Amino acid sequence: MWGKHLILTARRCHPLSIRCATNIEAFSKSLVQNIDMVAYGPPQIVLFGEGDKRGYTLVQLIETSNIIAHFVEATDDIHLDVFSCKDFNPKTVEHEVRRYFFPEDITYQTILR
Repeated sequence: MWGKHLILTARRCHPLSIRCATNIEAFSKSLVQNIDMVAYGPPQIVLFGEGDKRGYTLVQLIETSNIIAHFVEATDDIHLDVFSCKDFNPKTVEHEVRRYFFPEDITYQTILR
């Protein structure tokens, strides 16, 4: 096995929480710390897209790979991927998503690659 890939979808999050770059940055920093990773540079948080594609995208490089998320304003959903060759606990990721974005529902799967 090379690494673990977590694919998480958080549905119907609190609308203001996914539209706030400051909140997304705080989430990124907390997530990196709580899954015991090391950030490689600051998170990139960019708002772009139009219509139902509009939302922030988060890219956080970590020494063992990356954290990527898209925050969809049209549905208040989050699509989050965490990939790392260092092990981490998916429940910790779920906890951090709940703490910062208050979703009504979370589903995820983990793939060992």
